[in-house]
Amino acid sequence: MDIIYTIWLRSMIRYVRSKSRIIGSISMPLFFLLFLGFGLNSVVRIPGFGENYIQFLIPGMVAMSVLFTSVFSGIQIIWDKQFGFLKETLVAPVTRMEIMLGQTFGGATTALIQGIIIMVISLFVGLHVESVTGFLIALGFMVLIGISFTAFGIAIASRMEDMTGFQLIMNFVIFPIFGLSGALFPISSLPEWLAPITMIDPLTYGVEGIRYGLTGTSQISPVISFILIGGFACVMTIIGAFLFRKIKI
Repeated sequence: MDIIYTIWLRSMIRYVRSKSRIIGSISMPLFFLLFLGFGLNSVVRIPGFGENYIQFLIPGMVAMSVLFTSVFSGIQIIWDKQFGFLKETLVAPVTRMEIMLGQTFGGATTALIQGIIIMVISLFVGLHVESVTGFLIALGFMVLIGISFTAFGIAIASRMEDMTGFQLIMNFVIFPIFGLSGALFPISSLPEWLAPITMIDPLTYGVEGIRYGLTGTSQISPVISFILIGGFACVMTIIGAFLFRKIKI
């Protein structure tokens, strides 16, 4: 646990010291929330939300912030490769599993903080949290999303050497995952041929879980969402640990 904590603490220190990273990570969700939310609020009507499109959109923007922050935290692996820090870490008398878990928990924590920042900002634009229990439920799903996609990012970064290539691949993969998650529009309004693809998307269950916690409404049972996103987090952690162990120094 000391090793995991040390790696986690390093990630947190780097995060706190990088003000531009904090601002940059909230800029896109905030842009969607303000311009898309207010622009379509009087036009889009969603069952259970009426004309309050912003209330529907907020959980999706929280999930978006967590998703992008967690996935791109994997770039730290490539950065450490290029500057030699990873080599020094891997030759230390510790297991690679501990190093990977420390990186995963660090990335998930920074992603959770980014999501909370968006949630706090949302309080000023229309978010009404149903209860303290609901808030805790939303936090739980945010943690699962953070762990899942941080491990996913680490898994991809473990097989790459170029930061630019990593960013291109992640953008190619992550935007479809986000777009099909029901973050912007309800999955019940999608065409029949697209609905099964949406249900395969693991982020769908994270978004619906956060939406249930913050608004008390969701199109998928929160229990099912918890089981599936929790299972995905476990699978991605195992895959990420396996690929991280394969890194050659």
